[in-house]
Amino acid sequence: MMFGPLSKSEKKQENKQEKGLFAVSFRPENFIPGVIIGFIFGLFCDLLKPAANRKRRRNFLPGKLSEQCLLPSNKDRELKMVLVVRQDLKMSSGKIASQCAHAATGLYAELMQSDRYMLRKWEECGQPKIVCTCKNQEEMNKLREAAENTGLATFVVADAGWTEIEAGSRTVLAVGPGPKELVDSVTGKLRLL
Repeated sequence: MMFGPLSKSEKKQENKQEKGLFAVSFRPENFIPGVIIGFIFGLFCDLLKPAANRKRRRNFLPGKLSEQCLLPSNKDRELKMVLVVRQDLKMSSGKIASQCAHAATGLYAELMQSDRYMLRKWEECGQPKIVCTCKNQEEMNKLREAAENTGLATFVVADAGWTEIEAGSRTVLAVGPGPKELVDSVTGKLRLL
């Protein structure tokens, strides 16, 4: 063991040793198997989550195959999302389609952060979406409040104002995804678009 400053040749030799150890630990033959093992382990852990209890029932109808998603509970529950479009804005069908897409993807992005389990169940159900109408902003606000009071997720699209309507106009309210009976308790009386 030496005490004191190292000479230049000793420093070079020490650097070579450090580089050699570092290079050995990150060789492709060491790194790639580690990534593969980590991926398989992560996939295995994901499969062990509560989704392991999921069930699917296939209903065979004449000429059709439909799937109904069931959540593990005492009662079978379908999940759905409802998109509520304001009629007083007189948007074209293309504008409505675009605003509905904004609402669905906006709510999806929020739920990716807060409730991935619900999203996974909704995806297993085929991601049902229903488009309904409301009269105006006032009715949309009441629907949003009612949905949030029942525990449903909501998202409201505020338009940028580049095409048909004024900037900041609230165009579409997304409700859910949630159990069909709960979503229907808020939006069930609305007229389909």
